[in-house]
Amino acid sequence: MTPIDGLGEFSAADLSVLPRFAVPYGGLLRGRLAAGETIVVTGATGAYGSAAVLLSLALGAGRVVAAGRNKSALEALARLGGSRVGTVSLSGNVEADAKALRAAAGGGAHMAFDIVGNAQDPSGTLAALKSLRRGGRLVLMGSMAVPLPISYLDVMLNNLEILGQFMYSRDTFMRLVDLARAGLLDLRAIRARSFPLESLPAAMEAAATAEALDCVVVTPS
Repeated sequence: MTPIDGLGEFSAADLSVLPRFAVPYGGLLRGRLAAGETIVVTGATGAYGSAAVLLSLALGAGRVVAAGRNKSALEALARLGGSRVGTVSLSGNVEADAKALRAAAGGGAHMAFDIVGNAQDPSGTLAALKSLRRGGRLVLMGSMAVPLPISYLDVMLNNLEILGQFMYSRDTFMRLVDLARAGLLDLRAIRARSFPLESLPAAMEAAATAEALDCVVVTPS
């Protein structure tokens, strides 16, 4: 439970996007993302992946490589994130995608964050793992419908870490509020569309077609 006292400077719409950021925040902390580091985000064109890109910037990442298969969504992220965001459109070819990710990361990432939901093949996750520099960390926070085949030797010889993370800690919401208050995280980068409760059917229709940077909010009136 998070107390809401003292949050008067934030609108209900602002606060409604906190859960979008809270989920990847747990994974970014688990992966020990440090200021100045380079991070690859696979699944970056999804709702939580887009938030992970923006939150990585807020936490001080030197470069964020947004990876996914929706080119227009990647372009929108790059425009929003500015010069510290690079993009890679994934092809499904592990070696080619890993090469592209490493190039976009300036030779290899310190950390990769995989948040693809219900992945039907492991290619994106494996490309992210191969994009890491020696001593890099891969955080798994999505889901996969098939096994993830990992090379024992690659992980061992490159001193890689593979970390799983489910959700986030109890203090996450207030920590996100602190980032917003400091001007590091723009909650309004996620576009909140508000509907009164009596327009619930319209809100449901809007939610069904919402893009990754959209959030549908239902208010009492």
